[in-house]
Amino acid sequence: MSNDDAVRAVVGEFLAALGKGDADLIAATFAEEIDWYVPGDQAQGWTGQRTRRDEVPAYFRTMWPIFVPGESETELKKILVDGPDAVILAQFTHTVQANRRRFSTPVAMHLTVENGKLVRMHLYEDTHLVAKSVGAAA
Repeated sequence: MSNDDAVRAVVGEFLAALGKGDADLIAATFAEEIDWYVPGDQAQGWTGQRTRRDEVPAYFRTMWPIFVPGESETELKKILVDGPDAVILAQFTHTVQANRRRFSTPVAMHLTVENGKLVRMHLYEDTHLVAKSVGAAA
């Protein structure tokens, strides 16, 4: 298996776990020590940096309840692989529980794979739109 194929396989495992909505399974795709960064308003408990695999489930368990179950969508546009790095281009669409506001944001996710595990996940999205949507009045 080529390096690109190996990286794509790990990214595929991550995306499959994400699709199942299983925070522990998602965490299992990461190495023990990670470089995780999700920018955004600190009032949103899921944003910020994480450095350990055991911190990954809390990200999802904090974020997922903000959105209406079954009303989130991910449109995967492209996966680019270069050496150990992969970039996922997609669009996320969510409906906020508190105010029923539906919004979509383009996203890019930079992942790095080492020894069959993810060691980096940096998410790039319209953080202003997310904060505004989550905090918008009904």
